[in-house]
Amino acid sequence: MQANELKLLVIDALEDIKAEDIQVIDVTKMTDVTDFMIIATGKSTRQVKALANEVSSQAKAAGVQPMGMEGEDIGEWALVDLIDVIVHIMTPQTRTTYNLEKLWSVPAETDQASEES
Repeated sequence: MQANELKLLVIDALEDIKAEDIQVIDVTKMTDVTDFMIIATGKSTRQVKALANEVSSQAKAAGVQPMGMEGEDIGEWALVDLIDVIVHIMTPQTRTTYNLEKLWSVPAETDQASEES
């Protein structure tokens, strides 16, 4: 399965269980480890667990075996590694604390120019 197809499968799985604020970050120019990072919020630890399990189940049903899953037992932050797509599902507080979107974002050229001035 191509990375773009897998990305869409993950988004559908997250939407099925009502994930909030789904963000897709194309990291192909930043790392060779994966193509996409998908970050989503679950309202509670229980929903975070359910979202991670749904992503894993739908990936397996499509013939993609997850490389690994972490954090689904506690539910504050679950990670599903599908090799070409890495999925981070967090509670709102955890997502705010770690702010992965900022970590993996590339500043716009105008932002870089203003910082250099």
